[in-house]
Amino acid sequence: MAKKKVAQSDEAAKERRKRILIVDDDVEIVDTLQAALEANGYDVVFARDGTQGLAMSIREEPDLMILDMMMPKRSGFLVLEKLQRIRDEMLPIIMITANEGNRHRALAEMLGVSEYLHKPFPMDQLLRAVKRLLGESEESKV
Repeated sequence: MAKKKVAQSDEAAKERRKRILIVDDDVEIVDTLQAALEANGYDVVFARDGTQGLAMSIREEPDLMILDMMMPKRSGFLVLEKLQRIRDEMLPIIMITANEGNRHRALAEMLGVSEYLHKPFPMDQLLRAVKRLLGESEESKV
């Protein structure tokens, strides 16, 4: 009986884990983000380009997306535009970019980005944003 109860609680814990989709073509960034997020208890799936990311955002039903701006096949902006057209409710999105332009930031926010981070960024800044956007923290916007 005790084994069955433990197995049920393990299953329930897995069901409660938040799923994060990383969409970035840089293998090192994906690997680093995946390791940090998994170490903090999140399930992580990833895509290497915008087209694959868009498909996975539908199939995987993530709780949050971390999206690079510049990628092959479909940029982060094109992913955002398509998501706005196909989703009833936008999921929280953190856009990461090496681009410093304010015009790009304004466009990203207009397209529904919840947080905009410049590469390189401190990992704790990203983790605080993830927790805040998933309702796991009362911290103010980073």
